[in-house]
Amino acid sequence: MSVSSNETGNALLSVRDVAKSFTMHLRDGVILPVVNDVNFELFAGECVVLGGPSGVGKSSILRMVYGNYSIDSGEILIRDRVSGEAHDLGAGDPRLVLDLRRDCIGYVSQFLRAVPRVSALDIVAEPLVSRGVDRTVAAEKAAGVLNRLHLPEALFDLPPATFSGGEKQRVNIARGFITDHPILLLDEPTASLDAANRDVVISMIREKLDAGTAVLGIFHDQPVRDAVATRTIDVSAFSARRAA
Repeated sequence: MSVSSNETGNALLSVRDVAKSFTMHLRDGVILPVVNDVNFELFAGECVVLGGPSGVGKSSILRMVYGNYSIDSGEILIRDRVSGEAHDLGAGDPRLVLDLRRDCIGYVSQFLRAVPRVSALDIVAEPLVSRGVDRTVAAEKAAGVLNRLHLPEALFDLPPATFSGGEKQRVNIARGFITDHPILLLDEPTASLDAANRDVVISMIREKLDAGTAVLGIFHDQPVRDAVATRTIDVSAFSARRAA
């Protein structure tokens, strides 16, 4: 589904009246509500932080915006910066979700899901290759980002399965930052990093913002949040359990 730019204004992301619950099939179909009436917009060049205590639905909102979680109701509108056309990712069309991930939405999750026998360099380069970039060019750019994040070059050609947590996360960050997606989702990207690499990521986020990328993130690391946030949304206001 697509809508006109007049309906979405200049927002790259518009989340409208979204609700989400989980059905616990192993517990007699008990329905566990997560969020209700989620409404916000995300604009180019801003970093919006999803705040609030653990369990209110911050990561769930990120996963809904990326299409990992279906929604019960509402709309998640992603606007194409070139055409101005907005597409409803929340409608659940699998082909649309894949297209939007390729062209519009980057994502750094909390943990790297390493593909067996695929090297760190190839994992980072893959988002560029999928968009038609020459493999050699993509590998060179991937090496540059990994070097910036201080990943030892001896690890570039190895699968990340046996890497440390911090090394895996640097591969994860490099993969998410290597493209020029207009929207970038960050789920605690610095949680397992040392101070030096945390500062590198702060610089990388600022560069994205300067380039007009719209960033939506969760940062439990207060110094990172203070350094990059342009505004904060308290997800407690949307939590379906706030009255509990």
